[in-house]
Amino acid sequence: MRYPDLELDLLRAFVAVAETGSFTAAADVVGRSQSAVSQKVLRLEEILGRRVFDRTSRTLGLTPDGERLLVAARHMLEFNDKVMREWREPPAAGTLRLGVSEDFIPGQLPKLLARFGRLYPGVHIDLVTGLSCNLLEAYDADRLDAVIAKRGGVSPRGRVIWREPLVWLAAADYEPDFTKPARLVMLAPPCTYREMMIAALDSVRREWVAACTASSLMGVQAAVAGGLGVTLLGRSFVQEGMQILRAPDLWPALPMTEVTVIGEERAADLVQPLITFLTESLAGQDGLAVAA
Repeated sequence: MRYPDLELDLLRAFVAVAETGSFTAAADVVGRSQSAVSQKVLRLEEILGRRVFDRTSRTLGLTPDGERLLVAARHMLEFNDKVMREWREPPAAGTLRLGVSEDFIPGQLPKLLARFGRLYPGVHIDLVTGLSCNLLEAYDADRLDAVIAKRGGVSPRGRVIWREPLVWLAAADYEPDFTKPARLVMLAPPCTYREMMIAALDSVRREWVAACTASSLMGVQAAVAGGLGVTLLGRSFVQEGMQILRAPDLWPALPMTEVTVIGEERAADLVQPLITFLTESLAGQDGLAVAA
């Protein structure tokens, strides 16, 4: 018995809806109209003979069959993209000494790098993670070929590839006492997050004290989740045991944070495939991936 083909553009539309949570956002990801994306999902359901989404006027979620399909669809699209890259692009090969800031999508980076390794098996990555300032020092000393770092300082460097909102974070059971100074968890100076935290609270004349000074962003997360105080980080740092504080009169509104790539000219044949891959993979996430 011959089964009908699963068309890749239908799967791509389905994955975009599943990952973004809406037909409108998925339309931006795949570059089609919302109605076209909806028709592709309906056509996919018709081919499968199964519903892949539970839809109401207010909610959209995967059915159990949709959850199973999502795993297979990602594998099929990844294999398609791998084959097309091999045929249409010269194979990237060599060793890339890459520094990645702790600020950059901490929850997703391991999975993204693993997938990049499958798509570009000829690229070996020597990965260093840490604070942006330390990575830039290593780059300037020629110990790294490229750096993905948080933009900051009076002379910002590099090309922006990712933006996301900054938020105030506290433990899930945090209860503020506004009769006392705000207890802050922060990194030691120099640190852009620390400077922005202080400036924001000073702008509303809110008193504060340094309750904890950590040596890494992982330490900051642990201290906040443990209830030692409040901090300012990108939204991608929210994890179980934390909450986002939403009182703009007491916790002032914050700008976007930007992540840049430095070193495109130093190892262009290796850096460009990585940056293209990251921006394509991050499209539709909570932050904003800037087109390469």
